[in-house]
Amino acid sequence: MTRNSALKVLNLILAVLLLNQAVTGGLHEMLAHKTFEIMHGGGAALFLFCAALHVILNWNWVKANLFRRPPNEAA
Repeated sequence: MTRNSALKVLNLILAVLLLNQAVTGGLHEMLAHKTFEIMHGGGAALFLFCAALHVILNWNWVKANLFRRPPNEAA
């Protein structure tokens, strides 16, 4: 699997996990406590893992855009 293919799959997973966090957070009072813990807490752990993997796969872009040196200005 190429890096771009992996990112396409990972982005979809991140979108689903983000939606899970929003829905379970909004329906907190309507869900059983154990169900909420599993879906919201477990989803958060998976979301953080996938977000870290997303940053790792995009590290070249991060370096190029966040750590670039400003151009030398002529005085």
